[in-house]
Amino acid sequence: MELKTVAVTKPADVNFILGQSHFIKTVEDLHETAVASVPGIKFGVAFCEASGHCLVRWSGNDDEMIALARSNAEAIAAGHTFVLFMRDAYPINLLNAVKAVPEVCGIFCATANPVEVVIAESAQGRGILGVIDGERPKGVEDESGRAWRHDLLRRFGYKL
Repeated sequence: MELKTVAVTKPADVNFILGQSHFIKTVEDLHETAVASVPGIKFGVAFCEASGHCLVRWSGNDDEMIALARSNAEAIAAGHTFVLFMRDAYPINLLNAVKAVPEVCGIFCATANPVEVVIAESAQGRGILGVIDGERPKGVEDESGRAWRHDLLRRFGYKL
């Protein structure tokens, strides 16, 4: 078995969700979930089929997001995984709906950070062991950091 990392390639302002699912129906159900959860979302989704034809299946409503989903799914190339790239939305807007899709087994990350996907490759195929999401901590927040976080969440409208 060989271990390797695959960097997710995307513009800095694009968010994405990386997960694992178990059926070809994933692509259509994630498409429906995205448009039902966030009106006006621009997105692309790709799913790595793990049996049968073993193709990267894809859908979406924005050419740039579709291209990102397809190219990153091809690079990750781990069976039964999916990537959903988005603009005009954030993972917090649809993550619970994505997790509720019956085919979705789990989520590895939901972020706009730089991400490396940790892959194990065997003679049979590839699997995701985990992700490196962003940078390591540079310290522990102090009282001014707590106040900044408190204010930020209220500016975004997530807290009263």
